Amino acid sequence: MTNIKTASLPVTGMDCANCVTAVERNINKAPGIDSAQVNLTTERATVKYNPDLTDIAEIINKIKNAGYGVAEGTSELLIKNISDERDGSRISKSLLKLDGVTNINLNWVAGKVNISYIPTIINQIDLVNYLEKLGFEAIILGDHLEDTEAIARQQELNHQKKLLIIGLVFTLPLFLLSMARDFGFLGSWAHQNWVNWLMFFLATPVQFIVGKQYYTGAIQSIRNRSANMDVLVALGSTAAYLYSLPILFGLIPGHVYFETSAMIITLIKTGKFLEVRARGRTSEAIKKLIRLSPDTATVIEEGKETEIPVDKVQVGDTLLVKPGGKIPVDGIVIEGYSDVDESMITGESLPVPKTIDAELVGGTINKQGALKFTATKVGKETVLAQIIKLVEDAQGSKPPIQRLGDRVSAVFVPAVVSIAFVTFLIWLFLVPISPGAENSLFARAMLNATAVLLIACPCAMGLATPTAVMVGTGRGARSGILYKSGEALERAANITSVVLDKTGTITKGQPELTDIILLDQPNNNELKDKILLLAGSVEKKSEHPLGQAVVAYGEERGFAFLNPESFQSVAGKGVKAIINKETIVVGNTTIMEDEGISWAPAKEVIGSLRKDGKTVILVALDGKIVTVIGIADTIKENAREAVKNLIDYGLEVSMITGDNQQAAQAIAKQVGISR
Repeated sequence: MTNIKTASLPVTGMDCANCVTAVERNINKAPGIDSAQVNLTTERATVKYNPDLTDIAEIINKIKNAGYGVAEGTSELLIKNISDERDGSRISKSLLKLDGVTNINLNWVAGKVNISYIPTIINQIDLVNYLEKLGFEAIILGDHLEDTEAIARQQELNHQKKLLIIGLVFTLPLFLLSMARDFGFLGSWAHQNWVNWLMFFLATPVQFIVGKQYYTGAIQSIRNRSANMDVLVALGSTAAYLYSLPILFGLIPGHVYFETSAMIITLIKTGKFLEVRARGRTSEAIKKLIRLSPDTATVIEEGKETEIPVDKVQVGDTLLVKPGGKIPVDGIVIEGYSDVDESMITGESLPVPKTIDAELVGGTINKQGALKFTATKVGKETVLAQIIKLVEDAQGSKPPIQRLGDRVSAVFVPAVVSIAFVTFLIWLFLVPISPGAENSLFARAMLNATAVLLIACPCAMGLATPTAVMVGTGRGARSGILYKSGEALERAANITSVVLDKTGTITKGQPELTDIILLDQPNNNELKDKILLLAGSVEKKSEHPLGQAVVAYGEERGFAFLNPESFQSVAGKGVKAIINKETIVVGNTTIMEDEGISWAPAKEVIGSLRKDGKTVILVALDGKIVTVIGIADTIKENAREAVKNLIDYGLEVSMITGDNQQAAQAIAKQVGISR
């Protein structure tokens, strides 16, 4: 079986679908390439290749030969135990063999090494771990959590912003001057030659400083036999600029078009800047997922607790996570009891009890007790890392409509250039010039051919599309809706079904007290308040989320909670205490049985609440069940109205959740969802 590896490379400098085609075509020229997919929105090239026939360095060279770049990060490491030059040579040669490392600059005397690398393939922690395997201790000089790809993207954005400012500074006065002259606002001196020279001096920096990348891009594109949008921009703006020069020097009569060449470049640059800025926001979903994982972990070695970066955790390490902390990696509990909030994985709003042999998922939150566990999956093997990979793969995939766009873009530029050339020939040889016309045959033909190029230049695609995407995604974000890409926003017009998550979307995402049922005196409000006061006073000492729902309910009503004379928490069951010489027990049926308290009188009420998807808490006073409390994740105030509006639009509304069947059906019924 052929050994195929997959690499994701952050490509810079792409503007349009033609750029995507050019990058893919050049990558495929490398030997051993199985497939190459480039996504303009995420600016990623996903390449499957045979490492026996090619390597990452060769693939990067192909991308650069196409006229584009690859975002690189730089890491400075201090290596403590380099003995001599031979050690330095061994380190350099070994590091350069790593996938993703592009350059090494080592000073073995100072013990410092600067490494350039591709952040989507390898990171600083990987470099440190590799050096440790070689027998050297390395320390990162700087932030080991630094997002080097984001820095590279920001540098590109800053560069585009700088060019845009230069373009605007020269183009705006040029545009105003040209329009004022055309509309007769400048008086008798409007058509004097020095005005043309002023326009020339304003247009030239835009043409050759701001427009430089279009020339280099066009040259690279032609060299690689794949004409892109840079060719149109360069041809169109250059034709307008060069056509104006003989008029400027008085060689032929006519109107200069310096403002046209400058405007086309500045408009495209505006679109480029907006597009780069908009694309920079597409990775926010992934960044939020990455932030779910903590930066450090507490490892227990020989009875001592040591805090280390989470990337250093190895399979088999014994870890400790304290109440309120995030679980760093996947593992199995070996000591302790707690409740863990796993809503990020399951959608279940209520914490899940964890005891010995229970599985833990990295990124989830430990709510109550301390847990000691053994790491079973670390790094890219954890559940959270797999979820992040799924999101990245989804963003990097190419939908059928984009493949169609790629095929169209491959012939668009050559077609436009051909049409412009035919236009030139027609107006030069077939259409007679009008008597008394200012322009010569050649000037008129060149003007019309230039018009074809300029009209076909992707001003609308370069400016309108990213603007529309930014407005649409911005409006969506303000309403709590995140779009994966501009294509997702475009296809939203054809939606026929809407699937809503339960926890945090339809519901508030946190447990609330919903029912208080007295068994003996159901209408005795005074007794109800007394029991709630006692239950809240006991649960105030507890950290359990269900207990906190009782406390929150009491606090809303202004209860002054009491201090228990004694208090005991029973893990996974409930709490008990003595207040004003009354013994109160709050918890599930198990703690009642342990205390010898019969819960049979509450059996029917318990069944009814559970049928509605609610969690039940029992309250006993002096050995007798007196109250049943129902707790649930309640729906948001506007959930029913929102679902009704969607249905009124003719959409089929469904709900998806990791919660249990009863809770799911109860919530769906409340908001009017049948599926």
